[in-house]
Amino acid sequence: MGFFNFSSEPKETLNWNNITSVEMLEEVYSSSENKPNLFFKHSTRCSISSMALNGFERNWNKEAECNLYFIDLIAHRDVSNKLAELSGVIHQSPQAIVVSGGQIIYSATHSGIDANDIESRI
Repeated sequence: MGFFNFSSEPKETLNWNNITSVEMLEEVYSSSENKPNLFFKHSTRCSISSMALNGFERNWNKEAECNLYFIDLIAHRDVSNKLAELSGVIHQSPQAIVVSGGQIIYSATHSGIDANDIESRI
């Protein structure tokens, strides 16, 4: 039986950038012209969210050309709400949204979050 980390911090193995304010989100959201931005919304109180995050981190190619942004939904729900507003993607948790060239190129929730699928789109 596996152990799931309900930590509010993503694993150190990936180069996550924690978004802790609406201002930070607004600044990076529109910066996807040169490199796609992946936003991962994670609830630290949910085992399903932890499983989705662990699965993503286990399967993500660290060499992929993509900025990784992490949003802790418990601590920063305002950031999640603003991401839903900016992207037009209804909030869910866990959720992965990828923006490239100002367009949503990927959106998935729960067990539908697939690192390989994301990589094939970027």
